[in-house]
Amino acid sequence: MATPAKQTKRWTRLEYDRMAEAGIFSQDDRVQLIEGDILTMTPQNSPHASAIGKTERALERLFGSNVWVRVQMPLIVDPDSEPEPDLAVVPGTPDDYRDEHPRSALLVVEVSDTTISLDRDHKRAIYARAGIREYWIVNLSERCLEVYRDPTTSPGQASVYRLSQKLTPSDRIAPLAASTATIAVADLLP
Repeated sequence: MATPAKQTKRWTRLEYDRMAEAGIFSQDDRVQLIEGDILTMTPQNSPHASAIGKTERALERLFGSNVWVRVQMPLIVDPDSEPEPDLAVVPGTPDDYRDEHPRSALLVVEVSDTTISLDRDHKRAIYARAGIREYWIVNLSERCLEVYRDPTTSPGQASVYRLSQKLTPSDRIAPLAASTATIAVADLLP
């Protein structure tokens, strides 16, 4: 007797949100919707948590009070994805998002050690497709900052960022949305 083929269900963002509203996910469930798949988020180790905290503080200093630096909160990017990036800098205040999560961001940052392929391959394409102008990966394994800018989408092709660079701890960077000030890459790393 043949074993039936494995079938998976692709979820939409609306179905995912309804499941959350119905209480299917508990407060302890750390999940996110990525391209129709509900993925569990790995537990954070100390360096990962430290890098999130350091990056949050650096971005708050850099951008000032006209933005909200959201930490691990949903970002609506397309009908099949609702990632929870480690950090997303969005215009305005928390009150501006009382009725709906943001649909874009000035800057999205993922802190990565064990999730580098997810962050580089899947999330980078999702953020490019959503038109996020700038995406950073604080790469803990290589102790660098990967910077992706200038998203492009061509019909029938994957969305990509045209510009990419790796910065070392001794480098400085100015985000596109706050180009008059810089931060040291070392200030983002634990």
